[in-house]
Amino acid sequence: MTRLTAAWRRLRLGTQLSLALGALALVVFGLVGAVTVSLLHQYLSARLSEQLGTVLTQYKTTGQISVSPGKIGHGGDQPEHDPPIGMQFELRPGSNNLVATGPSQVDLHALLPLVQRSLLGGPVHPEQEITVNGSTYRFTAAPFTNQLGQRKIAVVGLSESDTEATIRRLIMVDLVTFAVALIVLVVAGQQVLRRGLRPLADMASTANTIASTDLTAKSVDLSVRAKGEGGGVEVEELRSAFNVMVDHIDTSLVARSAAEQRLRQFVADASHELRTPLTSIRGYADLFAYAAANEPAERERHLARMREEAGRMSLLLDDLLLLARLDAAEAPLRPEPVDLVEIAVAAADGFQAARPDHPFTLEVEPATLPMVGDPMRLRQVLDNLLTNAAVHTDPGTPVALRLRTEPGWAVVDVADAGVGISPENQAKVFDRFFRVDDSRTRGSGGTGLGLSVVHSLVTAHGGAVSLRSQPGTTVFTVRFPLSAGQV
Repeated sequence: MTRLTAAWRRLRLGTQLSLALGALALVVFGLVGAVTVSLLHQYLSARLSEQLGTVLTQYKTTGQISVSPGKIGHGGDQPEHDPPIGMQFELRPGSNNLVATGPSQVDLHALLPLVQRSLLGGPVHPEQEITVNGSTYRFTAAPFTNQLGQRKIAVVGLSESDTEATIRRLIMVDLVTFAVALIVLVVAGQQVLRRGLRPLADMASTANTIASTDLTAKSVDLSVRAKGEGGGVEVEELRSAFNVMVDHIDTSLVARSAAEQRLRQFVADASHELRTPLTSIRGYADLFAYAAANEPAERERHLARMREEAGRMSLLLDDLLLLARLDAAEAPLRPEPVDLVEIAVAAADGFQAARPDHPFTLEVEPATLPMVGDPMRLRQVLDNLLTNAAVHTDPGTPVALRLRTEPGWAVVDVADAGVGISPENQAKVFDRFFRVDDSRTRGSGGTGLGLSVVHSLVTAHGGAVSLRSQPGTTVFTVRFPLSAGQV
């Protein structure tokens, strides 16, 4: 049984369905054939019983059996080698002895039970099957009184060979018909199933193509999709789900490749950025050691430079740690009800104190902007945007901070009147370590992470940041949700 089960499982789905269809058809054909044969046998048996009654009446009246076409048997006359049988039993007066007259080939003792039942009377004549010369006969009997007043029992019998031959012919016709129908059904069904399952074969081929693709390569092309039509609603749903799954895999691979590229670039940039302050610290350490031995007055200046480079490296590491936590969905936020106007005023005061060489304008449309957020991180967003405007513009360039509202949003605009940002750089300004002017940013002490931190913090607050720039105007726009549930 285990071997048969294993062999069955190794068959293709189309073959399994074809065999199952053939087995089901075989069962149905068998049931139909059995019912047909049974009904026909019952009909012929009832007709033979009716004919026995007619022949019995004729025999009691005339003492003879005359066979005419269409009267006896199913197809006309009784066969010549199985003629009707008629005989009489007489009960002698004064005794219980029966005297029989009839064909010698009939076993009279076998008919005694039938004769005895007929003497009991009843509305239905009793019947009994007896074999005569190798053929099955059905006998019936009934008592009667002849013209001479003698009490006798008439017994007649008809052969069942015609009925049996009709049943055999029906069985043979059923077998041939059902066999042909079964073969046609299995062959045609297999073709239909093969055509219907062709889309599944196409999907299997596509899946094998994907499985043979090296998904660990740097560049993976999963442009293959399950194509074709037909197969029914279920196959269409499967094909659609399969293609959606492949789309998700393709998108995930593209995202993975982009993330790996960003990680490699991030590691390279971080290494490059850390190398500069480390090199400076090592150089100032050498100078400090030299000054300690030869020029004591220079020691404090070199020590101050080392502290400055160490602070720059600490700032870079803090920004990297913050971005890493934001990327890992571990936003270091402590939300609470705040007034964005108060935070903007404090940021404006700090900017004016630190950048007196830039004319500054603060425009606040509402008197208050209550929202829920982390006040320290919101202040960091505004400080980074204002610092970015200052370090990328020449002294004397106006800078403006504007607060306004839109339905459901608190909007902050940080604008400057600098030279602007080229269109090819606008899409990159929020990338980590991206600098429009590398040398100038280094000189000003920037890390290249300020706008990346802005973008991540605004997103963590449920907001969005955008940029529009042209020669003479650059505006960063930040939108914070006024709904506390989005923080």
